[in-house]
Amino acid sequence: MGKLKIIYRHTKFPIILYSIPLLIFLLFGCGNLKSRSINSEETKGADLLTKDNKDNQKVAPIDRKVDIRIDKKSQKLSEQKKCLGNNKNFSITFMKTNNLGEKYSEGINHVVIFNPHSTALDFKVNVGIAHDIYAKNSQGKIEKEYIPKVFSQLITEENAKLDGNLPIAAINADYINTEDKPQGLNISRGVNYSGVFQNKRSSFGISGGLASQRKATIQIGKRREKGENYNVVGGNGRFYKNGKFKDICEDLGEFACARATNRSMVAITNKGYVIFLVNDIKANSSIRISDFNQELLPDMFDEVLEGIANNNCLGSIQEGMLFDGGMSPGLYYDGKTYVNNPGFIGSVFLVYRRDASNKY
Repeated sequence: MGKLKIIYRHTKFPIILYSIPLLIFLLFGCGNLKSRSINSEETKGADLLTKDNKDNQKVAPIDRKVDIRIDKKSQKLSEQKKCLGNNKNFSITFMKTNNLGEKYSEGINHVVIFNPHSTALDFKVNVGIAHDIYAKNSQGKIEKEYIPKVFSQLITEENAKLDGNLPIAAINADYINTEDKPQGLNISRGVNYSGVFQNKRSSFGISGGLASQRKATIQIGKRREKGENYNVVGGNGRFYKNGKFKDICEDLGEFACARATNRSMVAITNKGYVIFLVNDIKANSSIRISDFNQELLPDMFDEVLEGIANNNCLGSIQEGMLFDGGMSPGLYYDGKTYVNNPGFIGSVFLVYRRDASNKY
């Protein structure tokens, strides 16, 4: 017993010393092992995620197609904003189209599109008379000494000016009778130059007043609203009414729907835009004839006009009528006469740019 007590007395301290590192190892070493285990699991998880991503890439690769679709969508939205009918500053423009209403540099359809509400535009009607327009006699009545005039005269003479300026655009309008008088409803800035058929034929007009309140109309006879009888020109058969297209060939007869194919017309969309269109192979511009680019009969103009309206964000065609019965179309825009037939006409509808620098 005595020896054992001596041994215990001498070894107790060293055992304690040796036990301390062991305790430290057990405390921190296990923590490190656990940490390594966690890190190992995280790494393994990351590897699994990477593997999943790779697998997903194989199944549904993330490539540039999505970006392309986004770019196309952005481009389409950008184009829509630039589209004529979506441009709040749009006033007037000219283009040529094929018979699908698509822009075409060698198109047979010569088209003027304008916004009646534009503050940059103004309007007037000119008629074939032998004196100054709006002139009055000694009794204070409007003088009406009619003489035959062709399109080129009616758009360039002194009577064609408004505030000293010639028009930026013009289209032929009314007929004349055997006495060289206009036949339909013709009113120029409130002054009446109408003929005997003023209450029997359709006419096109743009009201007076503030630009924001202007209204384009097509109907037979005078309008109920006084302000709408400001600038009006007589025309011919009406082939769009309240948004519905009508084949008017039965009403017009053989000559107008078979032998005479060159045409001038006007249409109004549900957004209020106006389309002047002349379809004439004799136009003063390059034309390439094809199945989708040729002279048309009156029962074929719905596709052209609807194509123009759709392609330029103008809305849908609501009203439309012919201006001539064939053989006398005329169209002028920005210094160039694109169509100029030799026949005498009763009136022209004129469009003016109030600010010559304000071009679309």
